Parts: sequence; structure tokens; C-alpha cells
Amino acid sequence: MARQNRRLARYTPYVDGPDPLAPPVDLAEALDAIGEDVMAGYSPERAMREFLRRGGRSQTGLDELARRVAERRRALTREHNLDGTLQEVKELLDRAVLAERKQLARDVDMDEGDRALAQMQLDNLPSSPAAAVDELNGYDWRSSEARQEFEKIKDLLGREALDQRFAGMKQALENASDADRAALREMLADLNGLLDARARGADTQEQFDDFMAQHGDYFPEQPRTLDELLDTLAERSAAAQRMRNSMTQEQRDELDALAQQAFGSSDLMDELGRLDDSLRSLRPGEDWGSAEHLDGDNGLGLGDGTGVFQDLADLDALAEQLAQSYEGSQLDDLDLDKLARQLGSDAVVDARTLQRLEKALRESGTLRRGSDGQLALTPKAMRQLGQAVLRAVAETMSGRTGGHDVRRSGAAGEPSGSTRQWAFGDTEPWDVSRTITNALARGSRTLQVDDIEVQETEARTQACVALLVDTSFSMAMEGRWVPMKRTALALHTLVTSRFRGDDLQLIGFGRTAGVMQIEELVGLEEKWEKGTNLHHALLLANRHFRKHPQAQPVLLIVTDGEPTSHLESGGEVFFDYPPHPVTIALAVRELDGSARLGARTTFFRLGDDPGLARFVDAMARRAGGTVVAPETDDLGAAVIGSYLSSRRNGAFGGWGRDDPW
Repeated sequence: MARQNRRLARYTPYVDGPDPLAPPVDLAEALDAIGEDVMAGYSPERAMREFLRRGGRSQTGLDELARRVAERRRALTREHNLDGTLQEVKELLDRAVLAERKQLARDVDMDEGDRALAQMQLDNLPSSPAAAVDELNGYDWRSSEARQEFEKIKDLLGREALDQRFAGMKQALENASDADRAALREMLADLNGLLDARARGADTQEQFDDFMAQHGDYFPEQPRTLDELLDTLAERSAAAQRMRNSMTQEQRDELDALAQQAFGSSDLMDELGRLDDSLRSLRPGEDWGSAEHLDGDNGLGLGDGTGVFQDLADLDALAEQLAQSYEGSQLDDLDLDKLARQLGSDAVVDARTLQRLEKALRESGTLRRGSDGQLALTPKAMRQLGQAVLRAVAETMSGRTGGHDVRRSGAAGEPSGSTRQWAFGDTEPWDVSRTITNALARGSRTLQVDDIEVQETEARTQACVALLVDTSFSMAMEGRWVPMKRTALALHTLVTSRFRGDDLQLIGFGRTAGVMQIEELVGLEEKWEKGTNLHHALLLANRHFRKHPQAQPVLLIVTDGEPTSHLESGGEVFFDYPPHPVTIALAVRELDGSARLGARTTFFRLGDDPGLARFVDAMARRAGGTVVAPETDDLGAAVIGSYLSSRRNGAFGGWGRDDPW
């Protein structure tokens, strides 16, 4: 019995809700990508949507799904045309006429006059299929085979007309009996009566239930209310109308004439016309007026063509949903049933993963919606992003000569008795017992970075740090905007996580300068105004230093241009290029003020401008500082290295306001 049960086992894709065995979404990759876009000037909302559009290393994005949708739409319009029913009628008509000609030729007992008249009638049939069928309605067929082929035309037209309104009806009514046709007419009459009651506002759920109890076999969707039934019928009827709109006038005229002969009577078409009128009135919001151009080789019948037009409508709806361009759009708006029908189960898996990712980003504390309704990175997200940037800087520094010594230099204070996990920038000694215990608890005999814990220390020296970053238009123009932000974020993360006793102030300077929070700087859009106001930035830095008289000032200046603007006595901004002597003089005066406060100064010169090189070299000599000229991608490592070096020297050398550089 057990063996038999194993043979009966079947494995199918999980389709009822989220897959409980699906792997967790990669929030780290998403956050890194979102952070990069935010630093490039995107809003967090736009950055999140851009990531969902692009997808990740192993995750299909919305753009790829949209491409598949567009490709399938093109395939449908290029593969098909709308002549299918007319071509099928012509084929049946040709077979009937051919069979009749053969019968006329071999019937030796037939009167020659009758034979000649019959042949003449067949020879002079109109080229129009509808007119030919109408003329042959009264023809006395000698061939039983010809009569059967001709009767198939009327049966085909009726089934096609019904298949346009009720999917699958063409196959269901093949070889239908008179009783089947009578039952169908009764259903249509009852349905039209129910819709008339809805139009008057007199329908009830009981009426609908009675209708479904009697005619439910015609509706495999098994609607539970009249509204659900109306939605299904109206969607199909509107698709049929769009197909009709897409035909030539000649095609429409032919089909209208043929339709009157469906099932040998106009009763059926009258009921269907009444149904279409009711649906158009009750569901005016459906697309009843558009058309498509189909120019392929595969002729579509009325029923199949209506299905294709429904597919096209589904694809258009999916394209809009995937674009996520309308107000309040979310990935939960995706119609997964339509996606499965049009692109298959793999596309649904991709879409569900994107939905889970969006939900996780919104619910994980990574993004929050502010009072203005816009998404913003949370402090948690900023910490995660900062740690990622800092890790990248650490990898850059570890590849340099001496990088190991910078990262693992001696402790900067006395042990406090507590421990914490090791992170980049730590200079404290390892707590060996806790480190080994962590590895054993993990069941491993080898150490990993996550096992390492260091002894907390109390800082013996406090630094007061001012990072001045150039935000002039040249930084954006030369591709230095994002590296500048990454540098500021890395330094901010290092100070706030490893050297919490230090006080870091971020100052951005363009035409004017301003103190900036890290969230503000990370989200700062590129500025395209000219002006490099180092004078104003140094004023703010010196104010910061004076607020912390017991701390060692550290001045870090990132710039790619000479000073071209300054603040005048009344607060106005003066700008001139080439740099005005007064602008240079005021910047020099404030740098002298920083030197008097004991600031350790480092200039980070970006670019190869000779004028800038001469200026920063002269300024560094005057302040007893240094100049670093890193490549743009190396800026973060250069600034972090300078900060750590200054701090290490201060911790072990006993910083003092009068110490030489």
C-alpha cells in the first residue's frame, strides 16, 4: 500500500498565496542600491521604485516583466488577422459547391434542363460569401454531403456569435441538438430579463440565485453575484466590439449579413444584440470604442479573436500596473491571475518576490513616510547604508601598504569593563575569552569576523572634527557628487559608531555654506550654481571648534576648485571668477583662525587644475597641514585614513593646542 501511495504522489507549483518555502528577499542588496540612488539625488521613494524596476543580481525587475508583456502583445498583433470566420465560411461554401458539382456530373438520371439550371446557378454565385449563402438558402441540394457542408455554415455562425459573448461556447455547441438550442435561447431570454430588472433597479439576489441554479452550467466562472456576472460578460462583450471596430467595413458588412442566418433564424442574434445593449448600458466604463491593427497570417474566428482582444486588454492593464506611474501605485496592484495567464507561472513568482521585497522595505524600518507623505530613509537605514559604505572603504584601505596597521593600531583609552562586537575602525584589544566562546557557541573551531569582540575603552582624547565638502556645480559636472557623499557618510558612520566621544560637523559649501545633517547631505540633489565659498565654510568650522575648547580640532576640506565667493559684512554673497583677491584673503584669514585654534588641517584636492593645486599647497603650508590628491574613487579611503591617523597621533601623542603639525 505504501508503495502505491508513493506512486500516486504529485508535485505542483505552490500557487495559493506566498510560498512558505521561498527564500528571504535580499534587503541588503536593495538598501545598497537605494542608498546609491539617494546619494545620486533621487528621492527615497523614487530610488526604491528604480530598484524594483531594475531588479537585483538574481531578481527579475519590473522592467523585464514589462518587456515580456510588450513582446507578447507584439506577437499577438503580428501573428493574427481578423478574417478567420469569413475564411472558414468560404472553405465550407467551396466544399459544398464542389460536392454539388460532382453530384450533378455523375447523376445520369437527372433531367438535362434541371442539370443546366443548377450548374448555371452555381457558376453565377456572388463573390460575397454572405450573398452566396443567402442565394443558396433556397437551393435544392442533390448531394447530401454538400447539404451537410452548407448547414455547417449556419451552425458555425451561430456558435461563433455565441463564443464571442460566452467563451468556449463554440466547442460546447458543436453538433448541438434542437433541445440544446432551445435551452440556449431560454438562457438568453432569462439573462436579458435579469439585466432588464437590474436596469430598473428591481433585481434581487434571489433572482440571481434562481438564474444560476437553472443556467449555471453556461458560466464556468461561477459568479456569486449579478455584478460579478456583469463584469465577466461586459469584459467579453467589449472585447468583441473592439474586434468589430478593428475590421474593415467590408468585413463588418459580410459578417452582419451572415449573422442573420445563424442557426437558420434571426432570433438568436436578436437576443445577443439585446444582451450587448444591456451590457453597454450597465458597464459604460469598459473600452467599447478602441481598435487594433492585426496583420498576421493566422486568421481568427469571432470567438478566438474576442479572446485575443481580451488578452490584449489584459496586457495593456498589466503594462500600466508594471509601470507604477499612477498616483498611489503599489506592487500589490499587480493582477497575478492576468500575469499567470499571459506570461506563465515563472512571471508570477518574480512578481510575488518583488511584492515581498517592497513590503519588507516598507515594514523593516528601512523606509518611513514623513508628515509630507514622502518616503525617507530611517536612522536604521542610514546606519545600515553607512556600514556598507564603511566596509567598502575598509576593503580599499586594507589593500594598501600599511593599511593593516591603521585598522589595528593600539587602544585609545582605558578599558571600561564591557565588550562589543568588532567593527572597522576599532583600535581596542580583543576580548579573547568572549571571542572564543562565540565561536564555540556557533559550533565551529575556527574564528570568523562576527565572533570577535573587543574591550570597550573610555577615550582619553576627544576630537572636534569639521568635514567641509565642496557642493559647487563642478563637483556634479565632473562626477564627484556621489563619491563626496559616500565619503561624508563613511566618516559619519565611523565617528558615531566607533568614536562616539568625537564631535563631527558636516559643512557643505557652494555659493554659500551651511551645516548639514547626514540625512540632508545624503539626499542633497546636485546643485548647478557656480560658487565655492570656502570663507563661509571655514567661518562655520571655527565656530564649531570654539564650542569644544577641550577637544582637538581636526579640519578636513574636500574641494575641486579655488574659492570664488565669500560673505561680505552685510551677509551678502560676493562671487567672481577668476578668484578675487578679497575672496582669497578672507579664506586665508579664516584658515589662520583655524590654525590658531590648533586645528590639524588636511586638504583633499580633486582634479588636476593647476590653479587649485597652487592654492591648496600654499594654504596647507600656511596652516602647517597636508595635501592629499586622491582619485575620485579613492576619496573615502583618503579621508578616513587621514582622520584615523590624526586621531591615533592625538591619542598617543597628547594633542595640544600649541603642538606643531
